[in-house]
Amino acid sequence: MADQDSKILGVVLLVRHGDRQGFYQDPTSYTASNTAITPLGNSQLFELGQDLRSIYFDSSSPSFISTVNSTLVQDAQVHIRADGGGEGGVIFDSAVSLLQGLWPPTLNYSTTLANGTVVVGPMGGYQTVPIESVEPDNDVSLEGWDDCNTFVNANNAFYESSLFNQTAAVHANFLNSLSPYLDGRPVTLKNMWNIYDYMNVNSIHNATFAKSLPAGYLEQARDLANFHEGGVFSSPELNGIGNIGGQTILPSILTSLSSISNTSNPLKFVVSAISYKPFISLFNMTSVSEMNPQLFGIVNYAAAVAFEVRQPNGGSDAVIRFKFKNGTNDNFNTYNFMNSTTDFPVQTILTALKPYAVNDLPTWCKVCNNQQDRGCADLSVSAPSVSLVHHDRVSPVGAGFIGACVTLALMTGIFALLFFLGFLSFNRKRASMTVILNDSDSERNDMAEKGRQ
Repeated sequence: MADQDSKILGVVLLVRHGDRQGFYQDPTSYTASNTAITPLGNSQLFELGQDLRSIYFDSSSPSFISTVNSTLVQDAQVHIRADGGGEGGVIFDSAVSLLQGLWPPTLNYSTTLANGTVVVGPMGGYQTVPIESVEPDNDVSLEGWDDCNTFVNANNAFYESSLFNQTAAVHANFLNSLSPYLDGRPVTLKNMWNIYDYMNVNSIHNATFAKSLPAGYLEQARDLANFHEGGVFSSPELNGIGNIGGQTILPSILTSLSSISNTSNPLKFVVSAISYKPFISLFNMTSVSEMNPQLFGIVNYAAAVAFEVRQPNGGSDAVIRFKFKNGTNDNFNTYNFMNSTTDFPVQTILTALKPYAVNDLPTWCKVCNNQQDRGCADLSVSAPSVSLVHHDRVSPVGAGFIGACVTLALMTGIFALLFFLGFLSFNRKRASMTVILNDSDSERNDMAEKGRQ
């Protein structure tokens, strides 16, 4: 699977946000608290943007996408989306930093005014790239688990399972030893993600904490957090509710892959900035974590997946190459996926995964057994009215007759109203209608009548 064996047509990227401040998620519903990105987080995504630029926008790179303008952003060629939900502005801010690395300032971003003055964009030609902020209340695609009742029920079942209880028992001593380092947080396997995140954030930003934490504790906590999140955000069946994070993001991925493989479509570079959760579901659904066990669990800050759409040199149908970079200190590597050890045909992956994609809100409301949140209430209210306005088709003749009757009835009603209000009177002798006018209008009409005489 050498890069020279094919020509790259475009790429679909999934990017995790950068380093952030402390964060809490409800272990069952995954309702999240607010947080904020750090300067380190911005730097991580800026560096990732630079890496992506060197891979896909450098003409000397074997993965150079020649159909994307690497100097000035062309909206038709790129599509950038960012999760605007659970972690506040962290993911959106990460996307901004990523794009600063992808399209750095350029003096070519300029305009010439009518008086001949040349104006370059601020900061040496800084250009803004449009980002679609995906708000969870309006779009379920990047946070399919939020307000999903079926997901909550599955989590409760997972926490009550024998596997979960056995794992908690095996690691009880380690969990109990964590209490001095958690500032009063509940030390249970159910709360494991919050435990690990607290330890990880403080290991990065709190020197006292980092020095006091025994060697190996952070790694053990991460292993348990991986077990925890793997159980929550994956299911053995592709349509299982644990995969909801992958099921809802699939439509945008599949649509983008199809668009890029169409050489007449200008779209060639797609980015979705997301949390770690859809990665777990997608890695499970595409057999990535099964074929590459080291990728199971929580991906690092600034991790990135690249679905490269490639045209084989032999001229056969477009294929997908799966690449992954697990954070700032890693490089992009090619991994097996979809139970294949070679590049995978685009059409085959579309056929294989499309049946498991949650394509619209009504489907999500049904899958998640929700009739109230995220627009589901509007659907349940509007559904009866939709059926009420349904009619059998009317023939052209019937339609004309109905239209004439409606018009006649409307005009009759208008005249009746005018007559009732005193604006109309009827002369019995001439059977004609006389409109009562004001004085000035009457004078003008008298003069006009004399003119006609």
